[in-house]
Amino acid sequence: MKILFVADPLESFKIYKDTTFAMMREAQKRGHQVVACEMTDVRWQRGEAVSALVREVRLTGDADAWFVETGKQRAALKDFGAVIMRKDPPFDSEYFYATHLLSQAEREGAKVFNSPVALRNHPEKLAILEFPQFIAPTLVTRNEADIREFHATHGDIILKPLDGMGGMGIFKVGADGLNLGAIIETLNRDGAQTVMVQKFLPGIAQGDKRVLLIGGKPVPFCLARIPQGGEVRGNLAAGGKGVAQPISARDREIAEALGPILMARGLMLVGLDIIGESLTEINVTSPTCFQEITDQMGCDVAALFVDAIEQALAA
Repeated sequence: MKILFVADPLESFKIYKDTTFAMMREAQKRGHQVVACEMTDVRWQRGEAVSALVREVRLTGDADAWFVETGKQRAALKDFGAVIMRKDPPFDSEYFYATHLLSQAEREGAKVFNSPVALRNHPEKLAILEFPQFIAPTLVTRNEADIREFHATHGDIILKPLDGMGGMGIFKVGADGLNLGAIIETLNRDGAQTVMVQKFLPGIAQGDKRVLLIGGKPVPFCLARIPQGGEVRGNLAAGGKGVAQPISARDREIAEALGPILMARGLMLVGLDIIGESLTEINVTSPTCFQEITDQMGCDVAALFVDAIEQALAA
C-alpha cells in the first residue's frame, strides 16, 4: 500500500537518528510505497477532497543521498492506505490548522495516525493533568504570586513554557530563589502566557526516560536521556546522552494504565516522559527514540510500529 508521511522536509532529516526515517525504511522493506509531503503541501477546496502535493520516494540505503524522488503529483489523502502525521512541534497555529485539514480528510475516508482530534486534545505538557496519581507536584498558572507560593512550598523547582520542545525554555530555580523573578518575567511575559511549574525531581540524574507506547502497549525498552555537563535537561536536543535500558516496574505500571486509554482515543504512538517515579509529559505529535533503542537493545521499534499500523488497518 501507499503510506503518506506528513513530515518536515526530507532534506532536513538526520537519518542516523530520525524516527520517521526508521518508519519509512521499515515500510519500504515490507513492500509499501513511501510517499511524503509537508504541511504546506496540504489543501482543501470546495468540491474536492483534502489533497497534498506529494513526493513518491525510494530509500537508497546510502547514508548521504538517502532517497530518490520517483514522482511528484497531487493526490487525495483518502486514496492512501495510511497517513502518518510526523510533523515536529511546536504545536502552533499552523499545526492546529493542519489537524483540522486532517480531520476533514478522515471524514472523507482517510486513515490518519495519530488521530488529528487526539492531537488537538492532548497538548504535550498539559495532557498529564488527567493522570494526577502519576505526576509530581505541579502548577499551571499565569500568576506570579502562585509561582512564588509554589516555590516557597517546594524549594527546588522547574519552570517550563507549555509550547516548547527539546528542552527549550526550561529553567531550574533553587531554594534560594535566585533569578526567580527574571525567569517568571521571561516565561509568562508579565502575566500574558501560562507556564508549568513542577517540583524538581533529583531522579533526572539517572535520566529523563522516554517510554514508548505502540498500539496501547509499552515497548519493553526505554531511552534514558541523561543530562551532561551540569545541565538539568536530559533532552537529546539539549545535549543529553541517550542510554537504552529495560523499562522499570513503575514505568510499566504507568504505561499499562495510560496505554489503553490513549489508544482508544486514536493515539497509536505515544512517548511518555518519566523521571524517577513520576510522569512528566505525554508526547503525541512526533515521538522519537526508535533508532537509539533499536541500536542499543536490538529491539526493532519501527517494526513494532508498522506491525501496529498494518493490524489497525486490517481490523
